[in-house]
Amino acid sequence: MVIGILKESGAERRVAMLPGEVAILVKLGVTVNVEKGAGIKAWVSDSEYISAGAFVAERNDLIPGSAFILSVNPPSEDDLLTFTGGQILCCVVNPAENREWLEKARVRGLTVLALDIIPRTTRAQSMDILSSMATVSGYKAVLAAASVLPGFFPMFMSAAGTIKPSKVLILGAGVAGLQALAIARKLGAVVEVFDVRSAVKEEVKSLGGRFIEVEGAKEDSSAGGYAVEQTEEFRLKQQELIQKHAIASDVVIATAQIPGKKAPVLIRKETVLAMKPGSVIVDLAACSGGNCELTENDKTVVVNGISIIGKSDFPSDMPSDSSKMFGSNIVNLLKLMIGKGGEFSFNLQDDIIFGTTAVHKGEYISERAKQLIGLK
Repeated sequence: MVIGILKESGAERRVAMLPGEVAILVKLGVTVNVEKGAGIKAWVSDSEYISAGAFVAERNDLIPGSAFILSVNPPSEDDLLTFTGGQILCCVVNPAENREWLEKARVRGLTVLALDIIPRTTRAQSMDILSSMATVSGYKAVLAAASVLPGFFPMFMSAAGTIKPSKVLILGAGVAGLQALAIARKLGAVVEVFDVRSAVKEEVKSLGGRFIEVEGAKEDSSAGGYAVEQTEEFRLKQQELIQKHAIASDVVIATAQIPGKKAPVLIRKETVLAMKPGSVIVDLAACSGGNCELTENDKTVVVNGISIIGKSDFPSDMPSDSSKMFGSNIVNLLKLMIGKGGEFSFNLQDDIIFGTTAVHKGEYISERAKQLIGLK
């Protein structure tokens, strides 16, 4: 079995796997090819990969010479032309946004494992890349807010008087939101958390946050733990309550997303204009439209003295540990397919492999992938 690891393009600083995880695959009997310079932006040299047992190759040699190829983001459409039928590509696909790319991969006869649709089950927790990257995003969001906020997060008592702790409002109690809650509390802030899923209430309270609840939320047990779209009546009640709490907050961290759909707008323009000058909004849903009406993706805008940080790629800003977590998740997935001596077995009867496989032998496989691209 030969696995290839691609170098990412553009501003992406992560790499699909670091030398430590490569060494695990080598011990399993796998041959690993790494594209020259793949780890440079994550502060890893080619020589470190070689020391871990990998071979370093140019891209035009690596792709045709590897049966199984790993990357963080989907390779370009030009790269797809260099793949041949039967090769397996494993990356974060975002099927809803990359329908055309996925269709071209299907027509080309590739097998595509979409890491962002791995089933959210207990058995698959160690492979859940979305949760790993959300952990990084929640952590970095709080630090970004603290670096911009014109005041302290914790309460201070000194000869100069007492400084009150900052008030933080977190929208969405998924992995990113809960991590943001934990970090904000460690920094001494008073934290409130809003989520439409009542099941997360106890988690919020256990981390020292106050849970804000709007009665009448629609929940769907088949959504795999994700939030679902709400009724118009609920959205109006939600908007009123969020505005009330946002106006009283120094920092708002927005994390609410619905896979395959535009992010729900939770912070309206009038809410921003009513907030205190110097307040900060960090919008982690910026890449899917943003939870704030005034968010601009990959930009920080200042409106009426309010800083709105639109950023969804925080994991790329912390490439060392992000790549380590990413690679560890992939290793755990690969262990389902690699036997003794490096023998490879692709078993679609395994619920995790089935749920992660977007396309295989010219067919769409995963029910989740079909749903996200509109086939169901």
